[in-house]
Amino acid sequence: MANDVRTHLIGLLLGAEEDWPRAFESILGMVGPIKAGGQTHTLASERVRIHPFDLTDPVRHGLVIDRLAYWYYHPREWLKKASLMDDTYLLNSPFTFQAMEKHSAYVAMLRLGMKIPKTVLVPYKNPVDNVRWAYTASRYNDPFDLESIAEEVGYPLYMKPFDGGGWRGVSRVDDVEGLHRSYDESGNMLMHLQATIDYDHFARALSIGPETMVMDFRPGEPMHSRYAVTHDFLSPQAGWEAETVSKVVNAFFGWEFNSAEMLVKGDEVHPIDYANACPDVALTSLHYYFPWAITALVRWSAYCMVTGRQSFIGVRSPRAYFDVADDPDRSYTEKMQAYRRLADEEFETDRYWEWCEQHLPHLPERVLEWVGSDDFDRLLVDTVTATYPEHEHEQFLAHFRGLTGMWMNDQSHDLGA
Repeated sequence: MANDVRTHLIGLLLGAEEDWPRAFESILGMVGPIKAGGQTHTLASERVRIHPFDLTDPVRHGLVIDRLAYWYYHPREWLKKASLMDDTYLLNSPFTFQAMEKHSAYVAMLRLGMKIPKTVLVPYKNPVDNVRWAYTASRYNDPFDLESIAEEVGYPLYMKPFDGGGWRGVSRVDDVEGLHRSYDESGNMLMHLQATIDYDHFARALSIGPETMVMDFRPGEPMHSRYAVTHDFLSPQAGWEAETVSKVVNAFFGWEFNSAEMLVKGDEVHPIDYANACPDVALTSLHYYFPWAITALVRWSAYCMVTGRQSFIGVRSPRAYFDVADDPDRSYTEKMQAYRRLADEEFETDRYWEWCEQHLPHLPERVLEWVGSDDFDRLLVDTVTATYPEHEHEQFLAHFRGLTGMWMNDQSHDLGA
């Protein structure tokens, strides 16, 4: 008897992006029918449209990759409905967006004993838009000495919004004059003061399900040069720990598509920003790492759909992590190892890689062929011409062709092609 056929539809909820969705659609087309569990599974995708919806309208998508609802509330409410009513799998869940304000993530990882730089939350400089603010502030807000707090944190420090987002409102503060200038300019943004760390490397880790890539990030460079292609730039211990931080914060909050930033000094890893509802996956910034990122996104989406993995609504119970954190007999390293085991259990890491080896062994080679194809080059040309002024097209086409060509050479070596 022929296997039953199940078709899984993946929705892409998008903002202004065009490069990675086109790549995702191309790579998803390489997956092919997957025979598993006595069924034949096919996967397709579509870009989600926004329109009025009845709360009982059926949702056709088995999984949605969301890049929009963090700031656009109508599709956010549609995602909540899809999750609660239709059991749609979400990357990422809108129920955890509040935790993606950075502040909650800082607190949680401090609770686990991670090396977060000293961070202080200060009240608004200007009142929020609420008629009750003046009364509450006058009656209950304690006066505070901003300069004393800054001295305790230590100069230089960074002032940045508690909710983060695209480096908005972030400023380096070197002295008292800069402190008051940055605070005055913060307006009605709620701000953290955070200590700086003398670091050797700024690492950014992109995690998609069980997969993580730790990259050498240079925040002072233009976006097209921020990710340096430098392998093994961290010591083995620091590299493991940077990967662990990214995996653990995702598993703790139920995030599956997120980036984390860390300052690394020797073997010491200090997380500074690790809550991003829309992590950077643009071709013009990731370049060399772009094929890996989109392939990982396809692999994890396919795995979740075919295996019937169920998503959880909201944040899982943190007790297993807190039990480790509160154990006085475990060293820092032992706690990190225990957190990593919990994260790997959450993302079914061993099962995932076994499943990929069984059902998607052809995918890396197919992606390699595609990156060397005219189709990929058209994507690259379209992205560059849409992103940069005409007089810079030739320069950036050469730049990105060179970097993706480097990835092809390295991937060919790894595959023995």
